[in-house]
Amino acid sequence: MDYLQIIGGNTLKGSVTISGAKNSALPVIASTILSNRPVKLTNLPNVVDIRTLLKLLKMLGGEIEHNGTTATINNANINSTKAVYEIVSKMRASILVLGPLLARFGECEVSLPGGCAIGQRPIDLHLKALEAMGAKIEIKGGYVRAEAPDGLKGAKIIFDKITVGGTENIIMAGALAKGVTKIINSAKEPEVVQLCEIIRDAGVKIEGIGTSTITIYGTNQKPLEFKEIKIIPDRIEAGTYLCAGAITNSSITLKEVNPTHIQSSIDKLEAMGCSFDIGERELTIYPTNRLKPINIITSEYPAFPTDMQAQFMAVATMAIGESLIEERLFENRFMHVSELNRLGADIWLKGSVASVRPVAELNGADVMATDLRASSALVLAGLVAKGVTNIRRIYHLDRGYDNLEGKLLSLGANIKRLSE
Repeated sequence: MDYLQIIGGNTLKGSVTISGAKNSALPVIASTILSNRPVKLTNLPNVVDIRTLLKLLKMLGGEIEHNGTTATINNANINSTKAVYEIVSKMRASILVLGPLLARFGECEVSLPGGCAIGQRPIDLHLKALEAMGAKIEIKGGYVRAEAPDGLKGAKIIFDKITVGGTENIIMAGALAKGVTKIINSAKEPEVVQLCEIIRDAGVKIEGIGTSTITIYGTNQKPLEFKEIKIIPDRIEAGTYLCAGAITNSSITLKEVNPTHIQSSIDKLEAMGCSFDIGERELTIYPTNRLKPINIITSEYPAFPTDMQAQFMAVATMAIGESLIEERLFENRFMHVSELNRLGADIWLKGSVASVRPVAELNGADVMATDLRASSALVLAGLVAKGVTNIRRIYHLDRGYDNLEGKLLSLGANIKRLSE
């Protein structure tokens, strides 16, 4: 099994190109089910989750040509509408095929994704919304069985809580529905915006893109004709490299990035004393010798993202005072705390709040990744820890970061991937 070995203490410098966003690529790939023509995708990140979803489409009968950052997907001859447990259990985002399969074929069977390491993320909101659109849904044998033999019908969907996956599923379902679908309390993340934009550009009238109310005028099961799609930059990867600059007191330039998507991370790093040069598709972080403590509350976009909480916790260990981090979205998203403490951090938990107290230094140790973002937090801590840090279970990291060790190596980090 692979692990990462880091010898801390190096100052980083140079530039890094940000890859395409995994969390945008996944719903975009799922949306190609809405078409019966080839769809070309570019700027795909080279990560495990992308390959997993492409494998699922292939199992359904799709034809896939995938080469690094580019894929051409032809779902004209899909001959199965069953997403099996083998795939869905590996990646929760597989549930995103539910809406488009049901919308196009009038039936589907998708394995329940279950929970995940950072907490329960039930799909009841997805199912209630599809039922409101006329679907008959049964849960049996660990599968969601959905039928809409006469097609889905537009409806007014009010989400009790903001759900990114639920919003994406209903946007795709509404695209081929009969009539108008209005989503109230929709997610506003950049990844949701891109999904709306590519469906709009494929001929579907969509109003309210980027707002909390999205209105979709369905095509009544007429398949879409997508133009070539370029995946937006990964805002979480970008934020992670900014944190790498901050924690190692280094100046790093990010290329192919959308600064507006990471404004909340920029704001917090500025509050900690860092400064920035910001261009249209590029930005440079300038560090500070004395990182100030920070208070963070995670929330939905455009507020501070839960996917950056772990990375900022690692940075906060090097601050000159106590930082407070409150996690409001996922109940188990502090599992990295015990591993950071193994490296010498002083972090205390009380319910959903973490108190990060300053320490003189971190020291290398053997640590274990528990989820995707926790993995990157341990990498960041390893970059400044004295001595050798070995990070196990980095298959979590490989799900969402494109060549992390290669990019950090190019910036001057002492990092290598080893097998045991």
